[in-house]
Formats: sequence, structure tokens, C-alpha cells
Amino acid sequence: MAKGYWVGRVDVTNPEAYKNYVAANGAAFSKFGGRFLVRGGAFEAVSGSSRARNVVIEFPSYDQAIACWHSPEYQAARAKQEGGAEIDLIVIEGYDGVQPGEG
Repeated sequence: MAKGYWVGRVDVTNPEAYKNYVAANGAAFSKFGGRFLVRGGAFEAVSGSSRARNVVIEFPSYDQAIACWHSPEYQAARAKQEGGAEIDLIVIEGYDGVQPGEG
């Protein structure tokens, strides 16, 4: 079964409000098996637009990734953000097929 991912691009506009969100979102991610693959870090925008911060969260499945988004736990965390960030976020299913160089 293919994993699910949240891919987010973030501009923090109110650091204090965003800290409230960060402090609260872990309960939802843990409940649905989410783990950070990317959380900030250095990057180079080699094509197109970007935001100041990037996040990739891996879930055991696409269904778990979607369920996390819709969960009361995550929605409560989101409410604590209080407009502290502008976020572009997609939830996407991972690829489980043949990779380059494989048969």
C-alpha cells in the first residue's frame, strides 16, 4: 500500500500564533502515524515560486493522511494558529511502482 504525504509550503506571518499551532499539532500527527521527513531546513527554489518554510509529513497511507486533516485533533490545532501563517498544502498518495533502474 502506498504511503500518504502532506506537502506544505509556509510563510509564517505571526510567530507567536504559529508557535501555538506547532505545540498542538503533534497529537494529531501521532494519532495517525505521521512523521516529519522535512521540517524547515535549507532549500533552493530552482524553478517557480516558493515560501519561506517547507514541510513534508509521511503517513502510513493516503487514507490516514486525509483522516488526519479532517480529524478534530488537527482542526483544533489549526484553530490555534489564529492566522499566524499563509500555507499551501496538498495531501498526496505516494508512488509504489517500479523505480528507475529497476526491472
